[in-house]
Amino acid sequence: MNSLENRVVFEDNHLLIFNKLPGEIVQGDKTGDIPLVDTLKGYLKSKYNKPGNVFLGLTHRLDRPTSGLVIFAKTSKALSRVNDQLKNREVKKTYWAVTEKALPAPSGKLVDYLKKNNQQNKSYVFPNAVKDAKKAILNFQLLGNSDRYHLYEVDLETGRHHQIRVQLSARGASIKGDVKYGAKRPNKDGSIHLHARSLKFIHPVKKEPISITATPPNDAVWNHFTNLFSS
Repeated sequence: MNSLENRVVFEDNHLLIFNKLPGEIVQGDKTGDIPLVDTLKGYLKSKYNKPGNVFLGLTHRLDRPTSGLVIFAKTSKALSRVNDQLKNREVKKTYWAVTEKALPAPSGKLVDYLKKNNQQNKSYVFPNAVKDAKKAILNFQLLGNSDRYHLYEVDLETGRHHQIRVQLSARGASIKGDVKYGAKRPNKDGSIHLHARSLKFIHPVKKEPISITATPPNDAVWNHFTNLFSS
């Protein structure tokens, strides 16, 4: 339980914000693996010695190979209010992405139309609106480089399926380990170097501003970049 507790980055009576590791699934899928929402219910039941069922609502998802912040709601009131905030784009999500190649410019805005192929669980980029495609907008800023990789901060204006992965890949800047979207080779643990780095929003009940940052996973590439900001 200690490792779980160490990855709870915020908790009060209404919310639990968790730093997910790559490979963890947020909610149940066809693999049958235990999802985080169930694991964290068990954590809360044990921590507070609760006799009955624990309520924990999932407000949004994060791809299995991705790491970073996920918001869970501990009350139905908080769940509905956070869901409304997410729907209205009132939750600012910032990601870190490590790419194999650099984007054409150090900063800018990417605008595409994305169409999801459900059978492949993959999205495709179109430059113009086509049937069933959704407009996708993100802003990016180069934060640092290593010998082989480039770190970008990405702010989403829309929340589309695999949006960051496919939009960066379409410019030749595939995320490290993301072979689904053009990376040269997979990461050994099946992860990709995409991390939900920070969240900013208004607390759904207390109406106070919340600003949360999560440390990326412990590996050589992430450590190189996080050391740039801690020195």
